[in-house]
Amino acid sequence: MAKLVQGERIGKLGKVVLGCSAIVFDAAKQKVLLTQRTDNGRWCLPGGRIDPGESAAEACTREVLEETGLEVNVERLVGVYSDPNYLIEYADGERCHVFALHFEVQEIGGTLGLSNETTAYGYFSQDEIADIDLMEHHWQRIKDSFAEQMMAFVR
Repeated sequence: MAKLVQGERIGKLGKVVLGCSAIVFDAAKQKVLLTQRTDNGRWCLPGGRIDPGESAAEACTREVLEETGLEVNVERLVGVYSDPNYLIEYADGERCHVFALHFEVQEIGGTLGLSNETTAYGYFSQDEIADIDLMEHHWQRIKDSFAEQMMAFVR
């Protein structure tokens, strides 16, 4: 089970891991796609680790496909997130300070569905997101995505 731990500079207790996440808007750009994780039951953006030999865009499209069944095209870099006050702890004892590249993507195919990593999915407005159990470190990425700033945020 993945557990998010917060604390002053707690990231120094983990290894640095490069990851990515994606924002998939609905057609009206009022709601975003979130998935519910199988390991902890919490809601999050589609995403995951970037594998060796893989570009950031390749990782992003692979992760979205694996977790949602959607084929996407990377449109823009929304931001880079590396808050040292977050640490992800996994059931096997691994602890990670994640540097995440967050992208806006455009759906180009596939069929939305569940995977072995997800138990549910849905499109949510910002107001609806406030009422669900969202992974805390994804909230800033969602807000930044709605800001539609052309220059990437660095946080």
